[in-house]
Amino acid sequence: MERTDKELVAECLTGSRQAFEALVDRYQRVIFNVAYRMVNNYEEAEDITQAVFIKGFENMKSFNPRFRFFSWLYRIVVNESLNVIRARKRMVDLSPGLVSTGKTPEEAYGDAELGARIGEALMQLDPDYRIVIVLKHLRECSYKEISDILKIPEKTVKSRLFTARMLLRGVLVEKGIVGNDR
Repeated sequence: MERTDKELVAECLTGSRQAFEALVDRYQRVIFNVAYRMVNNYEEAEDITQAVFIKGFENMKSFNPRFRFFSWLYRIVVNESLNVIRARKRMVDLSPGLVSTGKTPEEAYGDAELGARIGEALMQLDPDYRIVIVLKHLRECSYKEISDILKIPEKTVKSRLFTARMLLRGVLVEKGIVGNDR
């Protein structure tokens, strides 16, 4: 029987290294993917992932078991990613290699090109808007989960997501990726 996050956290608080390793195994890929989507740099995403688990371990006592553990970790990865972005003070393009495969080479190429163009457009958004798009559409988080992760009210999540979509649409129209009639 797989132990719950709350059980593993309780064990971590008693000093169980195995419990912490289980949490790392459970969330490492997800945390890395969020970091990578935010900073678009493999090495920085690895560093952020490591920092998230170090901070998570050091601050485990501050975790409130009323909330979901992954939401708490997501909040840490969001903060770490934003810190890296602020430190860089520049934007970079998303890699076209982020598009899934399984289609014909022509379709895959077309999708890769479209994905790269959408990624470029996404990177033009302010990080506050970019993160809600990433969490909602790429990580498929609920409004409640995004609210918990970003520590903002659900109404603000919905409003920010609406604005982010409008801003992204504007960039996509400006670049000719989508028509003005959509």
